[in-house]
Amino acid sequence: MLDIQLEAVSEGVLVTGTVRAPLAGECARCLEPLRQATEVRFAELYNYEQVRGPDSDDGYSLQGDLLDLEPVLRDALVLALPLAPLCRDDCPGLCAECGVQLAKAGAGHGHAAGIDPRWAGLAQHVTANGPDGSAAPETGQENGRGRPQAQDVEE
Repeated sequence: MLDIQLEAVSEGVLVTGTVRAPLAGECARCLEPLRQATEVRFAELYNYEQVRGPDSDDGYSLQGDLLDLEPVLRDALVLALPLAPLCRDDCPGLCAECGVQLAKAGAGHGHAAGIDPRWAGLAQHVTANGPDGSAAPETGQENGRGRPQAQDVEE
């Protein structure tokens, strides 16, 4: 829908208005189809004569008695488009491991904590030796950081 007002001014014709248009695309997080509507206000001056020269800002000009609204509307709508459209503000997106939509998978969705195969060799080295390269303690439990628990350290 287009609602415009045309005003004759000394330099040309001032066009002000509002355009309402549907938008279609996909959510930037979950890739679900997305339909929204947008409303944009615009104001643009169409010069009577095409201005050329170093001070020209390459604005719009009348073509005889006609003016072309398409470039103005396109520019206004493109600038109003969201950079990353979302289906909803709290969209959780896709699982990084398997690609399932987290909104449909539920809160219990998860994967076993595995070691990246590229780091497997290093993990075997750290398990056989301590983080500093010395032999790992044979007794006691580790605290999750590869270090013995405080009660297992001999003083």
